[in-house]
Amino acid sequence: MITFLEGVLDEKQPARAVLNVGGVGYELLIPLSSFDRLPEVGARCRLLVHDHIREDAHELYGFAAADERSIFQRLIGVSGIGPKLALGALSALSTRELKLAIANGDTARLSSISGIGKKTAGRLVIELRDKISAGEALEAAAGETGAQDARLRDAMMALVSLGHKQLDAQQMLSAILPDITAEMGVEEIVRLGLKGKHS
Repeated sequence: MITFLEGVLDEKQPARAVLNVGGVGYELLIPLSSFDRLPEVGARCRLLVHDHIREDAHELYGFAAADERSIFQRLIGVSGIGPKLALGALSALSTRELKLAIANGDTARLSSISGIGKKTAGRLVIELRDKISAGEALEAAAGETGAQDARLRDAMMALVSLGHKQLDAQQMLSAILPDITAEMGVEEIVRLGLKGKHS
C-alpha cells in the first residue's frame, strides 16, 4: 500500500500529476484543490496517495493535503460513489464546502455536483453525516477566504476533464469573466463556472 510519494514533479495538469520518484514516473489522478497547491514542474513535491486496485486497473490518487484524502476516502466508502466521482466532488466543492453540505444535510448543494443526483446526495448525507465530527463541522461553518490567460486555459482543461464539452466549458467561463479577480486560483475559477451553470 502506497501512503505517499515524494520526488520531482515531472508533469502537471488540472486532473493529473506525474511524479518522478527515483527514476520511476508515477501518474496520480488529483482534484483541482491539489492542482492549485502543486509547485512548478521540476520542483520537489510530496503527495499523499490513495492506492486504488481493481481487477482491471491500478490507479493512484494524489492529494496535497490530508483533509482532501480523508474526505475522498469517506466518499468512496458510500455505495454508488467511485473514485472518479469522488474526485469530481472534490473538484467541484472544497473539502470545507463538502463537509458543511453533508453536516447540514444540504442535498441540493451535493446534487449540484456533476454525476451526483438527488438520490445519491441523500445517501451521502445519511452515510457520512455521523462521520463528520463536531469539530470538523464547526471548522467548516467558520469558513475560509478564498496570469488570467493561463488560469482560464487550465480552468477550461479542468472542466473538460470533469466531463463537460469544450464548447460548454467555454460558455461557462465566458459567463463568469466579469467575476474573475486577479487573486483567484484555477480551482476557484472552475468552482465559479460550475456554480454559474447551476444557478
